[in-house]
Amino acid sequence: MSIILDHVNYIYEEDTTMAYPALTDVNLVIPDGQFIGLIGHTGSGKSTLVQHLNGLLKPTSGAIYYNGADINDEGYDKKLLRSKVGLVFQYPEHQLFEVDVFSDVCFGPKNLGLDKKEIQLRAYAALKQVGIADEYFYQSPFDLSGGQKRRVAIAGVLAMKPEVLILDEPTAGLDPKGRDEILDQIAKLREETGMTVILVSHSMEDVAKYVDRLIVMNKSRVVFDDTPAAVFAHYEELEQIGLAAPQITYIMQALREKGLSVDTGITTVTEAKEAILKALRG
Repeated sequence: MSIILDHVNYIYEEDTTMAYPALTDVNLVIPDGQFIGLIGHTGSGKSTLVQHLNGLLKPTSGAIYYNGADINDEGYDKKLLRSKVGLVFQYPEHQLFEVDVFSDVCFGPKNLGLDKKEIQLRAYAALKQVGIADEYFYQSPFDLSGGQKRRVAIAGVLAMKPEVLILDEPTAGLDPKGRDEILDQIAKLREETGMTVILVSHSMEDVAKYVDRLIVMNKSRVVFDDTPAAVFAHYEELEQIGLAAPQITYIMQALREKGLSVDTGITTVTEAKEAILKALRG
């Protein structure tokens, strides 16, 4: 098992009058190779949770294990952990700072103490993995579009060859085409490398299309943890906590109510098309 969270609690501003819980009794097992979606309204604890997975935050109580070792034990190598559990923040400009794109992607491998040739090979391979053309390698990262910045930030983490890739709202602010391109690239990378991917998102359509498992947070707690179809079947409960199911779920529900024999657990457009055609032919 890759990551285990055992009764994890985190309280912001602990021991002050401003104290409030950001994580409450979180228990999760994240095995190798899963594509996991993490959703919840603003303030539900999503970002706090993922920042615990590579040791950026330390639990108020409880334990987090990576490959069997408690990451908060004294002497645990957090630097090595962060090369294995890579986190791409929501705003890529927070992670870009070098004079050009190639140097920026070299930064992580350089900190691992690798030789120059290996650093450059990793940077080149990572940039190609995210679809950045050679002509952009020596441009300032701040001259890039929002989608390109997002790709470079992801490449900077991929260059360290992580076993777990965490993406906090990687498509925020992008147009539909840019969003699909980045998520398709991430799905392809996961298939090619077998890495674990954790996608934090506000888009129900995105998680329905890409992830194998969906974790829902509300008021610092995990309230659902299942396949997307099983979670979205609880669309009424999701609405009560400020979320919703993908639009296609509501469409299939309405068709069933009108008498068409379709599966209301369908969550993607492709599945819906096949199911509707089958029902009409039947």
